[in-house]
Amino acid sequence: MVSRVRVWLNRTYAENVFFMDQLRRNPSDRAVEIHATHGDPDSPVLAAADTAELEPENLSPAGYVEYALDQCARRGIDVFVPRLHQSAIVAHRAEFEAAGTAVLAPPPEAVAIFQDKVIAYEAVQAIGVPVPPWWRVRSGDELVAAVEELEAGGHKACFKPASGAGGVGFRVITRTPFSLMHLGGFPTPYVQLDLVLEALRRAEEPVDWLVMPRLEQPEVSVDCLTGPDSRVRLAVGRTKNGRRRGFTLNEQWLDPARRIAEGFGLHYLSNIQFRMYGDRPVLMDVNTRPAGGLHQLSLCGVNAPWAAVQLALGEDPGEMVPPFLGQDYTVVSGPRPLRPVSLPQQRPEATEPLPTVPVDSVEAPAQTTTVEALRL
Repeated sequence: MVSRVRVWLNRTYAENVFFMDQLRRNPSDRAVEIHATHGDPDSPVLAAADTAELEPENLSPAGYVEYALDQCARRGIDVFVPRLHQSAIVAHRAEFEAAGTAVLAPPPEAVAIFQDKVIAYEAVQAIGVPVPPWWRVRSGDELVAAVEELEAGGHKACFKPASGAGGVGFRVITRTPFSLMHLGGFPTPYVQLDLVLEALRRAEEPVDWLVMPRLEQPEVSVDCLTGPDSRVRLAVGRTKNGRRRGFTLNEQWLDPARRIAEGFGLHYLSNIQFRMYGDRPVLMDVNTRPAGGLHQLSLCGVNAPWAAVQLALGEDPGEMVPPFLGQDYTVVSGPRPLRPVSLPQQRPEATEPLPTVPVDSVEAPAQTTTVEALRL
Protein backbone atom coordinates (compact mmCIF):
# COMPACT_ATOMS: atom_id res chain seq x y z
CA MET A 1 0.00 0.00 0.00
CA VAL A 2 1.36 3.41 -1.00
CA SER A 3 1.63 5.77 1.94
CA ARG A 4 0.07 9.20 2.06
CA VAL A 5 2.10 12.32 1.28
CA ARG A 6 2.12 15.09 3.88
CA VAL A 7 2.72 18.58 2.38
CA TRP A 8 3.18 21.87 4.26
CA LEU A 9 2.64 25.35 2.79
CA ASN A 10 3.76 28.22 5.01
CA ARG A 11 2.21 31.68 4.91
CA THR A 12 1.39 31.35 1.25
CA TYR A 13 -0.87 33.35 -1.05
CA ALA A 14 -4.64 32.94 -0.90
CA GLU A 15 -4.65 31.71 -4.51
CA ASN A 16 -2.76 28.62 -3.42
CA VAL A 17 -6.02 27.08 -2.26
CA PHE A 18 -6.10 25.94 -5.89
CA PHE A 19 -2.55 24.55 -5.58
CA MET A 20 -3.84 22.52 -2.66
CA ASP A 21 -6.88 21.35 -4.65
CA GLN A 22 -4.59 20.07 -7.41
CA LEU A 23 -2.42 18.14 -4.99
CA ARG A 24 -5.48 16.27 -3.74
CA ARG A 25 -6.71 15.60 -7.30
CA ASN A 26 -3.38 14.22 -8.43
CA PRO A 27 -3.29 11.82 -11.41
CA SER A 28 -1.42 9.22 -9.32
CA ASP A 29 -4.49 8.94 -7.07
CA ARG A 30 -2.13 9.28 -4.11
CA ALA A 31 -3.49 10.27 -0.72
CA VAL A 32 -2.30 13.78 0.17
CA GLU A 33 -2.72 15.56 3.49
CA ILE A 34 -1.97 19.27 3.64
CA HIS A 35 -0.75 21.31 6.58
CA ALA A 36 -0.91 25.10 6.36
CA THR A 37 0.33 27.90 8.59
CA HIS A 38 -0.30 31.61 8.33
CA GLY A 39 -0.20 34.80 10.35
CA ASP A 40 -3.73 35.76 9.32
CA PRO A 41 -6.43 33.63 10.97
CA ASP A 42 -8.76 34.45 8.07
CA SER A 43 -6.45 33.24 5.32
CA PRO A 44 -8.46 30.80 3.18
CA VAL A 45 -5.48 28.42 2.98
CA LEU A 46 -6.03 27.59 6.66
CA ALA A 47 -9.58 26.45 5.96
CA ALA A 48 -8.50 24.54 2.86
CA ALA A 49 -5.87 22.54 4.77
CA ASP A 50 -6.36 19.30 6.67
CA THR A 51 -4.49 20.75 9.66
CA ALA A 52 -3.62 24.37 10.32
CA GLU A 53 -1.81 26.58 12.79
CA LEU A 54 -1.37 30.30 13.31
CA GLU A 55 2.28 31.25 12.95
CA PRO A 56 4.11 33.11 15.72
CA GLU A 57 4.82 36.71 14.83
CA ASN A 58 8.12 38.60 14.77
CA LEU A 59 10.42 35.61 14.47
CA SER A 60 13.86 36.30 13.03
CA PRO A 61 14.83 34.22 9.97
CA ALA A 62 16.92 31.97 12.23
CA GLY A 63 14.06 31.69 14.70
CA TYR A 64 11.68 30.83 11.88
CA VAL A 65 13.96 28.01 10.71
CA GLU A 66 13.78 26.50 14.20
CA TYR A 67 10.00 26.85 14.17
CA ALA A 68 9.86 25.22 10.71
CA LEU A 69 12.06 22.29 11.74
CA ASP A 70 9.79 21.69 14.73
CA GLN A 71 6.69 21.79 12.51
CA CYS A 72 8.20 19.23 10.13
CA ALA A 73 9.15 16.87 12.95
CA ARG A 74 5.84 17.15 14.84
CA ARG A 75 3.64 17.02 11.75
CA GLY A 76 5.55 14.33 9.83
CA ILE A 77 5.99 16.59 6.81
CA ASP A 78 7.25 14.86 3.65
CA VAL A 79 7.42 17.94 1.41
CA PHE A 80 7.75 21.56 2.60
CA VAL A 81 6.83 24.35 0.12
CA PRO A 82 8.29 27.49 1.74
CA ARG A 83 7.36 31.04 0.79
CA LEU A 84 8.08 33.06 3.94
CA HIS A 85 11.83 33.12 4.78
CA GLN A 86 12.61 30.94 1.79
CA SER A 87 16.28 31.95 1.67
CA ALA A 88 16.89 31.08 5.34
CA ILE A 89 15.07 27.75 4.99
CA VAL A 90 16.96 26.54 1.92
CA ALA A 91 20.25 27.34 3.65
CA HIS A 92 19.30 24.63 6.17
CA ARG A 93 18.09 22.06 3.65
CA ALA A 94 20.31 19.33 5.12
CA GLU A 95 18.64 19.71 8.51
CA PHE A 96 15.20 19.35 6.98
CA GLU A 97 16.34 16.29 5.01
CA ALA A 98 17.66 14.78 8.25
CA ALA A 99 14.16 15.22 9.67
CA GLY A 100 12.72 13.37 6.65
CA THR A 101 11.44 16.50 4.86
CA ALA A 102 12.18 17.47 1.26
CA VAL A 103 12.26 21.25 0.71
CA LEU A 104 10.52 22.18 -2.53
CA ALA A 105 12.63 25.23 -3.40
CA PRO A 106 15.84 26.04 -5.30
CA PRO A 107 19.30 25.88 -3.69
CA PRO A 108 20.49 28.89 -1.66
CA GLU A 109 22.72 30.26 -4.43
CA ALA A 110 19.81 30.53 -6.86
CA VAL A 111 17.48 32.10 -4.30
CA ALA A 112 20.14 34.69 -3.37
CA ILE A 113 20.67 35.80 -6.98
CA PHE A 114 17.03 36.54 -7.57
CA GLN A 115 16.34 38.27 -4.26
CA ASP A 116 18.03 41.39 -5.63
CA LYS A 117 16.73 42.52 -9.02
CA VAL A 118 19.95 44.32 -9.92
CA ILE A 119 22.09 41.26 -9.25
CA ALA A 120 19.51 39.19 -11.14
CA TYR A 121 19.57 41.46 -14.21
CA GLU A 122 23.36 41.44 -14.29
CA ALA A 123 23.43 37.65 -13.98
CA VAL A 124 20.90 36.91 -16.73
CA GLN A 125 22.53 39.43 -19.05
CA ALA A 126 25.74 37.46 -18.67
CA ILE A 127 24.05 34.37 -20.15
CA GLY A 128 22.56 36.34 -23.04
CA VAL A 129 18.99 36.92 -21.85
CA PRO A 130 17.87 40.49 -22.74
CA VAL A 131 16.79 42.85 -19.97
CA PRO A 132 15.42 46.40 -20.12
CA PRO A 133 17.64 49.39 -19.34
CA TRP A 134 17.70 50.00 -15.60
CA TRP A 135 19.17 52.29 -12.97
CA ARG A 136 19.66 51.58 -9.29
CA VAL A 137 18.78 54.73 -7.36
CA ARG A 138 19.12 55.67 -3.71
CA SER A 139 18.58 59.44 -3.81
CA GLY A 140 16.45 62.11 -5.41
CA ASP A 141 19.27 63.27 -7.70
CA GLU A 142 19.79 59.72 -8.99
CA LEU A 143 16.04 59.34 -9.53
CA VAL A 144 15.80 62.57 -11.56
CA ALA A 145 18.77 61.61 -13.71
CA ALA A 146 17.25 58.21 -14.52
CA VAL A 147 13.80 59.64 -15.23
CA GLU A 148 15.19 62.33 -17.52
CA GLU A 149 17.21 59.82 -19.52
CA LEU A 150 14.20 57.56 -19.96
CA GLU A 151 11.91 60.42 -20.93
CA ALA A 152 14.49 61.65 -23.45
CA GLY A 153 14.18 58.26 -25.13
CA GLY A 154 10.39 58.53 -25.26
CA HIS A 155 9.67 56.19 -22.35
CA LYS A 156 7.59 56.45 -19.20
CA ALA A 157 9.71 55.85 -16.11
CA CYS A 158 8.65 53.50 -13.35
CA PHE A 159 10.30 52.25 -10.18
CA LYS A 160 10.01 49.36 -7.74
CA PRO A 161 12.04 48.08 -4.80
CA ALA A 162 15.29 46.38 -5.80
CA SER A 163 14.10 43.44 -3.68
CA GLY A 164 10.48 42.49 -3.26
CA ALA A 165 7.69 40.43 -4.78
CA GLY A 166 4.12 40.61 -5.96
CA GLY A 167 4.33 44.08 -7.49
CA VAL A 168 4.55 45.71 -4.05
CA GLY A 169 5.96 49.23 -4.34
CA PHE A 170 5.61 49.48 -8.14
CA ARG A 171 4.86 53.04 -9.31
CA VAL A 172 4.86 54.93 -12.61
CA ILE A 173 6.32 58.44 -12.66
CA THR A 174 4.24 61.33 -14.02
CA ARG A 175 4.99 65.04 -14.19
CA THR A 176 1.32 66.04 -14.27
CA PRO A 177 0.78 68.23 -11.17
CA PHE A 178 -1.36 66.70 -8.45
CA SER A 179 -4.93 68.02 -8.64
CA LEU A 180 -8.53 67.09 -7.93
CA MET A 181 -8.43 65.08 -11.15
CA HIS A 182 -6.28 62.53 -9.31
CA LEU A 183 -8.88 62.19 -6.55
CA GLY A 184 -11.62 61.02 -8.91
CA GLY A 185 -12.12 57.43 -9.97
CA PHE A 186 -10.01 54.56 -8.70
CA PRO A 187 -6.42 54.86 -7.42
CA THR A 188 -3.73 54.26 -10.05
CA PRO A 189 -0.01 53.35 -9.92
CA TYR A 190 0.88 56.85 -11.21
CA VAL A 191 2.69 59.12 -8.79
CA GLN A 192 3.89 62.71 -9.29
CA LEU A 193 7.66 63.17 -9.52
CA ASP A 194 7.62 66.23 -7.25
CA LEU A 195 5.77 64.28 -4.53
CA VAL A 196 8.29 61.44 -4.75
CA LEU A 197 11.20 63.87 -4.48
CA GLU A 198 9.64 65.56 -1.47
CA ALA A 199 9.14 62.19 0.20
CA LEU A 200 12.78 61.34 -0.48
CA ARG A 201 13.91 64.62 1.08
CA ARG A 202 11.95 63.84 4.24
CA ALA A 203 13.07 60.21 4.43
CA GLU A 204 15.39 59.25 7.28
CA GLU A 205 17.04 56.46 5.27
CA PRO A 206 17.98 56.09 1.60
CA VAL A 207 15.76 54.04 -0.66
CA ASP A 208 16.91 51.17 -2.86
CA TRP A 209 14.89 51.34 -6.07
CA LEU A 210 15.17 49.98 -9.56
CA VAL A 211 14.15 52.56 -12.18
CA MET A 212 13.33 51.35 -15.67
CA PRO A 213 11.00 52.06 -18.61
CA ARG A 214 7.43 51.00 -18.29
CA LEU A 215 7.31 47.83 -20.38
CA GLU A 216 4.50 47.03 -22.78
CA GLN A 217 2.07 44.16 -22.98
CA PRO A 218 1.71 41.31 -23.47
CA GLU A 219 3.11 40.07 -20.21
CA VAL A 220 4.09 36.42 -20.35
CA SER A 221 4.71 34.44 -17.15
CA VAL A 222 6.52 31.20 -17.89
CA ASP A 223 5.92 28.53 -15.27
CA CYS A 224 8.88 26.15 -15.14
CA LEU A 225 9.26 22.77 -13.48
CA THR A 226 12.94 21.92 -13.09
CA GLY A 227 14.47 18.83 -11.56
CA PRO A 228 17.30 18.72 -9.01
CA ASP A 229 19.50 17.88 -12.01
CA SER A 230 18.72 21.42 -13.35
CA ARG A 231 16.89 20.01 -16.38
CA VAL A 232 13.52 21.61 -17.19
CA ARG A 233 10.66 19.10 -17.31
CA LEU A 234 7.89 21.60 -18.12
CA ALA A 235 7.69 25.17 -19.41
CA VAL A 236 4.40 26.85 -20.33
CA GLY A 237 3.78 30.57 -20.82
CA ARG A 238 0.68 32.26 -19.44
CA THR A 239 -0.13 35.40 -21.43
CA LYS A 240 -1.72 38.52 -19.96
CA ASN A 241 -3.03 41.34 -22.12
CA GLY A 242 -5.44 43.47 -20.13
CA ARG A 243 -8.25 41.25 -18.89
CA ARG A 244 -7.58 38.55 -21.49
CA ARG A 245 -5.44 35.58 -20.42
CA GLY A 246 -4.16 32.67 -22.47
CA PHE A 247 -1.29 30.24 -22.98
CA THR A 248 1.71 30.00 -25.28
CA LEU A 249 4.48 27.58 -26.19
CA ASN A 250 6.24 30.16 -28.38
CA GLU A 251 9.99 29.74 -28.03
CA GLN A 252 10.60 33.49 -27.90
CA TRP A 253 9.30 33.25 -24.32
CA LEU A 254 10.14 29.66 -23.41
CA ASP A 255 13.75 29.56 -24.60
CA PRO A 256 15.03 32.40 -22.35
CA ALA A 257 12.99 31.01 -19.45
CA ARG A 258 14.58 27.58 -19.84
CA ARG A 259 18.04 29.15 -20.04
CA ILE A 260 17.43 30.95 -16.75
CA ALA A 261 15.86 27.97 -14.98
CA GLU A 262 18.58 25.56 -16.07
CA GLY A 263 21.48 28.01 -15.94
CA PHE A 264 20.81 29.05 -12.35
CA GLY A 265 19.38 25.80 -11.02
CA LEU A 266 15.86 27.01 -10.26
CA HIS A 267 14.85 23.60 -9.00
CA TYR A 268 11.21 22.59 -8.71
CA LEU A 269 8.73 25.42 -9.43
CA SER A 270 9.69 28.88 -10.63
CA ASN A 271 7.97 31.67 -12.53
CA ILE A 272 9.85 33.82 -15.03
CA GLN A 273 8.13 36.95 -16.33
CA PHE A 274 8.68 38.86 -19.56
CA ARG A 275 7.26 41.97 -21.21
CA MET A 276 7.95 43.85 -24.41
CA TYR A 277 10.61 46.55 -24.76
CA GLY A 278 10.09 47.90 -28.25
CA ASP A 279 9.75 44.88 -30.52
CA ARG A 280 11.49 42.28 -28.34
CA PRO A 281 10.71 40.41 -25.13
CA VAL A 282 12.85 41.30 -22.11
CA LEU A 283 13.02 39.85 -18.63
CA MET A 284 10.83 41.58 -16.07
CA ASP A 285 11.14 39.39 -12.96
CA VAL A 286 12.04 35.92 -11.67
CA ASN A 287 10.20 34.24 -8.81
CA THR A 288 11.93 31.28 -7.14
CA ARG A 289 8.59 29.94 -5.91
CA PRO A 290 5.32 28.71 -7.45
CA ALA A 291 3.30 31.53 -8.98
CA GLY A 292 -0.11 32.30 -7.54
CA GLY A 293 -1.58 31.59 -10.99
CA LEU A 294 0.16 28.24 -11.46
CA HIS A 295 -3.14 26.38 -11.11
CA GLN A 296 -4.31 27.99 -14.36
CA LEU A 297 -2.19 25.41 -16.22
CA SER A 298 -4.95 22.95 -15.34
CA LEU A 299 -6.74 24.43 -18.37
CA CYS A 300 -3.96 22.81 -20.43
CA GLY A 301 -4.37 19.42 -18.80
CA VAL A 302 -1.30 19.86 -16.58
CA ASN A 303 -1.01 19.31 -12.82
CA ALA A 304 2.29 21.10 -12.10
CA PRO A 305 1.99 21.10 -8.27
CA TRP A 306 1.79 17.31 -8.14
CA ALA A 307 4.65 16.87 -10.63
CA ALA A 308 6.80 19.10 -8.40
CA VAL A 309 5.94 17.02 -5.33
CA GLN A 310 6.87 13.89 -7.27
CA LEU A 311 10.29 15.39 -8.08
CA ALA A 312 10.80 16.34 -4.43
CA LEU A 313 10.04 12.73 -3.46
CA GLY A 314 12.53 11.40 -6.02
CA GLU A 315 9.81 10.25 -8.44
CA ASP A 316 10.71 11.81 -11.80
CA PRO A 317 7.59 12.53 -13.90
CA GLY A 318 9.78 12.91 -17.00
CA GLU A 319 9.40 15.58 -19.65
CA MET A 320 5.91 17.05 -19.62
CA VAL A 321 4.21 18.56 -22.65
CA PRO A 322 0.70 19.98 -22.30
CA PRO A 323 -1.70 17.74 -24.24
CA PHE A 324 -3.48 20.90 -25.42
CA LEU A 325 -3.51 24.65 -24.82
CA GLY A 326 -6.60 25.92 -23.07
CA GLN A 327 -8.77 28.61 -24.60
CA ASP A 328 -8.45 32.26 -23.57
CA TYR A 329 -9.98 33.11 -20.23
CA THR A 330 -10.28 35.81 -17.59
CA VAL A 331 -10.07 35.77 -13.79
CA VAL A 332 -12.98 36.61 -11.48
CA SER A 333 -13.50 36.42 -7.72
CA GLY A 334 -15.41 33.64 -6.03
CA PRO A 335 -16.18 32.58 -2.45
CA ARG A 336 -13.97 30.21 -0.45
CA PRO A 337 -14.66 28.92 3.07
CA LEU A 338 -12.93 30.34 6.13
CA ARG A 339 -12.25 28.77 9.50
CA PRO A 340 -14.88 29.31 12.18
CA VAL A 341 -14.60 32.77 13.70
CA SER A 342 -11.40 32.90 15.73
CA LEU A 343 -12.39 35.92 17.78
CA PRO A 344 -15.53 36.20 19.87
CA GLN A 345 -18.09 38.77 18.82
CA GLN A 346 -16.54 42.03 19.95
CA ARG A 347 -18.32 44.23 22.46
CA PRO A 348 -17.14 47.82 22.91
CA GLU A 349 -15.38 46.87 26.14
CA ALA A 350 -13.82 43.67 24.73
CA THR A 351 -10.21 43.87 23.58
CA GLU A 352 -9.17 40.24 23.51
CA PRO A 353 -5.97 39.51 21.52
CA LEU A 354 -5.65 37.22 18.52
CA PRO A 355 -5.33 33.56 19.45
CA THR A 356 -1.98 31.84 19.11
CA VAL A 357 -3.05 28.29 19.89
CA PRO A 358 -2.95 25.64 17.12
CA VAL A 359 -6.08 24.69 15.25
CA ASP A 360 -5.61 21.03 14.40
CA SER A 361 -8.91 20.32 12.71
CA VAL A 362 -10.71 22.52 10.24
CA GLU A 363 -14.47 22.12 10.02
CA ALA A 364 -16.71 23.28 7.20
CA PRO A 365 -17.39 26.89 8.23
CA ALA A 366 -20.10 29.28 7.20
CA GLN A 367 -17.81 32.26 6.72
CA THR A 368 -16.33 32.92 3.28
CA THR A 369 -13.80 35.13 1.56
CA THR A 370 -13.19 35.77 -2.14
CA VAL A 371 -10.34 34.26 -4.12
CA GLU A 372 -9.72 34.68 -7.84
CA ALA A 373 -11.04 31.84 -9.97
CA LEU A 374 -10.92 31.13 -13.69
CA ARG A 375 -13.69 32.03 -16.10
CA LEU A 376 -13.72 30.94 -19.73
